[in-house]
Amino acid sequence: MSSSLLTEYTHKFPAVRGTQACRPCYIAMCPMRLIPKLFVFDEEVVPPELRAQRRLNETRIPDIANYLIENQESYTLSAITASVDGPVEFEPLADTGPAMNLGLLTIAMDTQILVNDGQHRRKAIEQAVKEAHELGYDNIPVLFFVDEGLKRSQQMFADLNKHAVRPSDSLSTLYDHRESASALARYVYDQVPCFKALTDVEQTSLSKRSSKLFTLSAIKQASKGLLGKGTKETIYDEEMQLAADFWNQVCNNMPDWQSALERKISTSELREQYVHAHGIGLSALGFAGSDLLRQRPGDWKEALIALKDIDWSRSNISLWRGRAMDAHGKLSKTRNNTVLTANVIRQALGLSLCAEDQAIEDQLNS
Repeated sequence: MSSSLLTEYTHKFPAVRGTQACRPCYIAMCPMRLIPKLFVFDEEVVPPELRAQRRLNETRIPDIANYLIENQESYTLSAITASVDGPVEFEPLADTGPAMNLGLLTIAMDTQILVNDGQHRRKAIEQAVKEAHELGYDNIPVLFFVDEGLKRSQQMFADLNKHAVRPSDSLSTLYDHRESASALARYVYDQVPCFKALTDVEQTSLSKRSSKLFTLSAIKQASKGLLGKGTKETIYDEEMQLAADFWNQVCNNMPDWQSALERKISTSELREQYVHAHGIGLSALGFAGSDLLRQRPGDWKEALIALKDIDWSRSNISLWRGRAMDAHGKLSKTRNNTVLTANVIRQALGLSLCAEDQAIEDQLNS
């Protein structure tokens, strides 16, 4: 575009020029302190059919902002995609060769720039920079397109999100080196031979033909329940070791798991026939184990021998219906179902119920 189209007041960014779908685009590194001033988000005053992106979900903002504030030396933010509704000018460093696509991108300050993808990042950056001013000097990549109207902007939003797939909880657990609960799950997985051999570290749910018996996300949830930890609570080395010791003892007292480990029975058979071969069984063992460690700190390992006496069979409807299974025999992993399943384990281990767990038990019996 000719510089005559631009006003006296402009934003200038070192940028790289490229082409997508026969249209020019530009990627630039923008200081985060400029992000709130640079990008407009058309809030709920504009109806969906006249917007080019989803309504802002305010509940997501604090988590992203806190992530930036708490991890200023190690955070990662992906690029924001935006449409420039007005003239732009690109001054290349050279007329030929590779440098012809390197240069200075100039955008008039009175030009509206709409976020096509990244509006939650934009809002979180605004909040984070207010609390941690030094973040304002960091940069975030921005991919600029020249706006071709609302219809094109809406299509860009649809295209950018159509194929986006959130990673599974298991894979996130495997790769998250910031969260203590994920570190706990990886440690337990690595230290418990039964888990190491029979855990799917990528999927959150297992297919009928899967050769695995557990998922890493299920181990994470069960181990958090065992230690009574929240997602963001610190978990110390001795607690991780205790969790690994507990699960090793559990595995030693679950003959069916040992049979699967030795390939004497298929994991698909176990899932079809037994409660303990599902996430609810693992979570219930974690909850009951928490009480066991607290009530019987001196002999908890010996107490776990009683796990062999539990009839885990799904065909035992009189025991598991209303607990691990609904009225139709389908496994249900609600909070109450998990507590009621854990109560069976607690009873087998000779443990007393807390008032809350007893109330849920009384409700079922009534």
